[in-house]
Order: sequence, then structure tokens, then C-alpha cells
Amino acid sequence: MPIKVQNDLPAKKVLTEENIFVMDEQRASEQDIRPLEICVLNLMPLKEATEVDLLRSFSNTPLQINVTFLTTETYVGKNTAKSHLDQFYQVFDEVKERFFDGLIITGAPVEQMEFEEVTYWDELKQIMDWSETNVTSTVHICWGAQAGLYYHYGIKKIPLEKKMFGLFRHKVQNRREPIVRGFDDEFWMPHSRHTTVDPESVRNHPELTIMAESEEAGIFLVLAKGGKQIFVMGHPEYDRLTLDREYKRDLGKGLPIDMPKNYYPDNNPENRPNLLWRAHANTLYTNWLNYYVYQLTPYHLGKANND
Repeated sequence: MPIKVQNDLPAKKVLTEENIFVMDEQRASEQDIRPLEICVLNLMPLKEATEVDLLRSFSNTPLQINVTFLTTETYVGKNTAKSHLDQFYQVFDEVKERFFDGLIITGAPVEQMEFEEVTYWDELKQIMDWSETNVTSTVHICWGAQAGLYYHYGIKKIPLEKKMFGLFRHKVQNRREPIVRGFDDEFWMPHSRHTTVDPESVRNHPELTIMAESEEAGIFLVLAKGGKQIFVMGHPEYDRLTLDREYKRDLGKGLPIDMPKNYYPDNNPENRPNLLWRAHANTLYTNWLNYYVYQLTPYHLGKANND
């Protein structure tokens, strides 16, 4: 898929080295088609790594995509250079008059705090409210999914006794929806979180449909409003070594952390992890872009999204 990004975005070089076609601004301007406008609210601390992960996940559809990266104005993290944010990111006030075909709200390392304690909670509520009228379909990831379920549907998150950390097997629960089209009956996905949601609260809500879940890790995928809102509890965008880096980072800091489950061959952290979820992760994002964005969004972005 031709992903349109700024010419000097560092993620472009990484993806090009992986033989993923990333279109620069000049090439995109020569194609007489309307690209899908996708906004990514990147709440992760290592923003450049998340950029690569998400752009890679978009790479298996022929649709042209123009990506706008968004960061919070009420909180500026310390793990990404200010020069990078100034050059490649916008804040909500700069895009609030625009319309987007799709929006992704990422996870964030704040899940052990109450939502109302998060510095940018009021700003995030504004963005989630704006997405109802200005975005065709929104994907919420990990903490972003818990935040979305709480804001839109009043479902609270629940602290876990210990971190849900590793690679877990999931089962598809509802094959009628195209979001899981092409999925096997069972599939693996990474999780890395300290909180969860009560599956019965989700199951009993008339506006929510559980699409996939795990006996051990709980709910993975939830659909609302015909796909206008999609909630993903894990991290399908993670690359092969993301859990490895998180594990060794926390060990280095002396934090209590168990080895990620089902991840290292022979449970030996010196072994290179097997990449067991990439195909289903790509299918998930491709299905979202095709069935819930491209086929539903108006050709002329604007007030038609409100209909």
C-alpha cells in the first residue's frame, strides 16, 4: 500500500528497508486519486517506534493513505525529541475543523491511574467526542480501548493482580462481521497491560459485540455502532521484539516483571521470539481500512460524515 508521509519522517527509512512501499509527498501528488485521511493520536512514550509499527500495519492494502500524527497539547512526554514532535505532529486545535476517514487512538503507559487523574484526560474526551462527528471509524488500542469503553459506554477498567504480559491464544466469537474476515478460528496476539475490563459488562451491553477473546487474556476485540468504534485490547501492531524490549527494560530498572508468556522459544529470553501474530494483525488493519473506512466514508470529506 502506498502510505503517504512527510519525506523526512524517520519511519519512512525503516519501512523502506523492509521493502514496504512508502510514498513521498511528490509522488502522491502525481496520482489522481483521493487518499484516505487517517489520523493517529499517538499516546505511546516511544512515538517513533509506534509510528513504524502502525505504518507497517497499514501496508497490506492497495489504498493510498495520508497519515496525520496527533499528540496531546496538555502533556508533552520526555521520550520523544521536541524537534520530532514539532516537525511531524499536530495538536487537536490544529485539526479539530477537519474530517478524517479513520482515527487510531493508541495505548498509553497510564493505565494504573484513574482516567480522571490522567493529565490529558479532558483533552482526550474532547477528541473522542469530536470523533463521533468528524471521523468515519475509530480504532482504540489497549489503554485507548479501555478509555473509549469508559467514556462512551461507562465500562470501568479493573486492575489486575499482575501484568498481562505475553502472547496469548484467542478465539473468534462472531464471524458475521467483516472485521474478522480471513481470521483463523484461533490466533495469537500480544498483550502488555496492568488492567482489564469485565467481560460480562461488555457482553451485556446492547451496543457492543465481542468479536474475539482469550480464556487467559480476556476480551481482545469489540465492535460498536457497526464499526464506527472498534476496541482492541491487545497490541496487534507490536513488532517481533517489542515485548522483549519491554521485559528487559523493566528488568534493568529492577521492576517486578514476569517473563512474557508463550513468547520465547523454550522460555529462554536469549532465544529470538517467533513472530506468530503478524498475519492476523495485518488482516485486522486491512479489514478495518477496507470495510469500515474505505467502503463507508464519503468521497468528499465533510459534513456527510455526520449523516
